[in-house]
This record gives sequence, structure tokens and C-alpha cells, in this order.
Amino acid sequence: MKLRFTRQSDARTCQNLLQEAVEGKLGCPRRWKGGGMDVPLRFGAELRRLRENAGMTLKQLSKVTTYSTGHLSKIERGINPPTMNLAQCCDAYFNAGGGLRRLFSAEDQSAGIRPRPARRRVIVTGVGSLIAARLADGGGSGHVGDQDLPPGALFQEQLHQMKRLGQSLAPAVMLPVLSSQASAITALASRTTGSSRTGLLVIASRFAEYIGWMAQENGDETTALRATAEAVELAQAGGDTDLADYALVRRALVTYYNGDAPRTIALARQAQRSAAPPRVRGLAAQREAQGHALAGDERACRRALERARDLLAADVDPSAGPVLGTTQLKDPVSMVEGWCLHDLGRSQQAADVLERQCRRIAPHALNTRARYGLRHALALAASGEVERSCETARELLAFMSVVPSATVRTDVRQLDREWSRFRGNPVVRGLRPALANVLGAGR
Repeated sequence: MKLRFTRQSDARTCQNLLQEAVEGKLGCPRRWKGGGMDVPLRFGAELRRLRENAGMTLKQLSKVTTYSTGHLSKIERGINPPTMNLAQCCDAYFNAGGGLRRLFSAEDQSAGIRPRPARRRVIVTGVGSLIAARLADGGGSGHVGDQDLPPGALFQEQLHQMKRLGQSLAPAVMLPVLSSQASAITALASRTTGSSRTGLLVIASRFAEYIGWMAQENGDETTALRATAEAVELAQAGGDTDLADYALVRRALVTYYNGDAPRTIALARQAQRSAAPPRVRGLAAQREAQGHALAGDERACRRALERARDLLAADVDPSAGPVLGTTQLKDPVSMVEGWCLHDLGRSQQAADVLERQCRRIAPHALNTRARYGLRHALALAASGEVERSCETARELLAFMSVVPSATVRTDVRQLDREWSRFRGNPVVRGLRPALANVLGAGR
């Protein structure tokens, strides 16, 4: 079968693509049709096709994306590598349905630029688990009422204070204290019976769940998943099945930060199919929205956000124990919406939403301010407002160098890539050392 081309460069492109298809290097859904053959397109060629079909010049596309004309030209010709932000922006502008970001992800993995860690499953531990070690001795033969010990409500308040401390202390500092306290509560539960025992086990499970989050913040994904599994085991021993559903939401956060949109969506949907309370299902719907945004599906993202808003509007039962999920946000769904808008390539809208919501974060919630403030700075940089981005990030980067966060560093790396487009800007140059300190802390 003979191929027909309108330009010699198209012939070279097609030959390269055919070779890559034969070698199995390409697996993306976007296709180039010509001369009766169906050939996968690389990112640059697909971007050019979308631009030309829209009747746009490189100069016009430059105004939309805030990337220079020369840089875009080199991306189209395969000389310069694309970025996820460019893929998101162009997907949204051309209504490409996530096609460009799928091409970007496939090429990125093939080139080894940003390998994703392998997905890990939460494995429920056996006889060596936290609960087995603490409950095997005696099985609860004593009574707490006869001892001068703090009630379960005191431990719940203690966890609340620990979470406040976690907003301003490094995860590595928090983890030993939390682990010691979780072990102490579980040991106490092993010496009690009845409702006191089950209540202590549920509170211990909440400590273990928070240990999982601190471990993830510390960059230890394996420990994070193990602690979450132990939390589920403790909760079930205390008669609480809700944490098992929330664990799916936590696991979906791990896959989200690993860039795995399909797995994030699947885990979040699994949590919503359960009989969990509205809050857990609402948090799961938020995570599903983030997965859809990562995949470039704006319609599904907005549906999930609406579902999350309805579910989280339900009153929280104060007798149900410590609240699962963040309590530092006035309107968590709107904050997640801003996050999603950036992943969807609508950076200016994302910046507007995130700015409004960041103003509502309590002053003491330093980690939360850094997390969403840096996401706001990232959205500003992606929309071309680099000096506002720098001003927003200045204080937050200083905080991050003292209290590191592995998950927030994900956005700092993206911010580094965005700012690299403005190396000549003196404000950017002035902040590069602070940014390098934050990224260096994670190595």
C-alpha cells in the first residue's frame, strides 16, 4: 500500500511513527489517518494538527499558552520536549478530550523522564500486625473504670492537637510521637473490655490513619500504605467499618500523586459504592473528580464535584469519633475544584478560585497554606502571571525548607518547570535558590 504526503516532512514523520509502532513504543489513542493507514501521532505532530485544523498560527497559540513562538515551534518539530501544563492547556483550548496529555504521558514514560513508581497494594498484615501484637496478651481481662486513666474523649482531643502540630512540624518529627501514642492506646485497649475497649481501638485506628498520612508526607509510600492497612484492622476490631472505605480514598491519593488517573478513579468509585457515611463518600467523590481532571475529562470531573458538594453538605455526627479527612478548609470542594481546573488546563480560572479559597485558611494551618498556596502560585505561573506567582510562593517556599512535604514537592517541581520559562525575569532569578533548597530536601 502506498502512502501519500503533502510535504516531505510529513513523510519523514510517518516513517518514524511506523517504525515506533512496529517496535511497540506507541500506545496512544490519537491517530493520524492518511493513505488508508492508521498511524499513532507523537505529541508535537498532534499539536500541530490541532493548531492547523483550528486555523491558528504559532503566534496566536503563543498568546493562548504563554509559551514563546520559537519554543512551540521546536515542540511541534520534536526538538524541545513538551510539558504537562502545555498538554493540559491545549487539551482544554482545542477540546481534545485529554488526547494531548495521554500522548505526553506515554512519551514521558518511554523516555524515562518521569517514571511512575509501581502501584502497591494495601496488604492486611498477619500475626505481626499492630493489633495482633497488642491484643494477643490477655484479650482484655481488665476494666478501665477502676484505673485513673484518661477517657477516650481525651485521646480524641489529643489526636486533634497532634494534627494541629502536624501543620507546623516536619513529618519525621511527628512520626515517632504518633507511633508511640498509637501503641500505648492499643496496649490500653488490650487490658479493657466492653465499649471502652472498642472505643479505644477506634481511636487507635485514627492515630494509625494519621501516621499513614505523615508517612506519605515524609515520602515513604510503603509505610503509608502499611499504616493505613493497620488502621483498617484496628477499626474493624473496634466495630467501625467506615475506615475501610476511607482507606480506599487514601489509596486513591497515592495513585493520584503517582499520575495514575484510571486507578484513582476506580478506587474512588469503589469507596462511593459502599454504605459509608456521606462524608467518606463525599471525600471519595472529590478524589474521583481529581482523577477525571488528571485524565482531561472535564464533564465527568464536574459531575463528581457536584456529587461531592451534596454529600459533604450533610451534617457530621459529632459522636462518630475524629473527623476523617482535612478539617482545615472552609470549603474543601471549591478548593479541590481549583486544583482540578489547573489539571484541566484552565489555569486562569484555577488561580481565581484558589486565591479566594486560600484567603479562608486559618493562619495556624501552615502546611495547608503551603499546599494550596503553592498550587495557586503554580496556576498563576501557568497562566503567564509569573511575578504574582513569585510573590505568592516567596513565603511558602521559606516554610517548605523548614517543614518538608513530599506531596507538596510534587507541585514545587511543576513550579520549577514553569518558572524555567522565565529564567531572565529578575524576580524568578531571586527565588530560584529557595526553590532549589526545597527540592534538594527531598533527595
